[in-house]
Amino acid sequence: MIRRRALTLLIIVLLIGVPAGYLVISANQSRDSGKDKEAKYSATGLTEGWPSRVQRRLYQVPVPHPSNQVAYYETNNWKTSRLYVQFQTTHAGLDAFLAELGLSRTALKKDEITIGERDQNVTGWRFSGHGSRPGDYFGFVREQKNPKPTLDVVVNTGNPVYPMVYVVSRTVP
Repeated sequence: MIRRRALTLLIIVLLIGVPAGYLVISANQSRDSGKDKEAKYSATGLTEGWPSRVQRRLYQVPVPHPSNQVAYYETNNWKTSRLYVQFQTTHAGLDAFLAELGLSRTALKKDEITIGERDQNVTGWRFSGHGSRPGDYFGFVREQKNPKPTLDVVVNTGNPVYPMVYVVSRTVP
């Protein structure tokens, strides 16, 4: 008799307790996810970290490995969507980045600042002054037919070992 009651109690706990526990865990994860998304989408400038794989694929911005000082920011409106990405990499990483875009170093034009003032203001990037020497910057624009994005790229070679890459990828919906 005691054994049967214990078995009944165990079954009730398993049938009610396990799903209730699952619901509590799921609710907490959902709430945490919402807070993460709120923080992500309320950002008003570059956010430290890597853009998601989906963002990198949609905007066609391949961030090479190894890279550090990676930051990004995405803006969307009815007219244009933009992904701003910066990263510091090695010369081999820069070559890999360019190769993934179907380009080589010959595409880089000396003293070409292809990222406009508007985009510089959004991100806080400055390509003149602040210790920069003339000749440290190279750039190019990769224009593509819609719906593919246009990429404005500036490479700062002020650090001879680790170039810094700035990319603005914009699409027109």
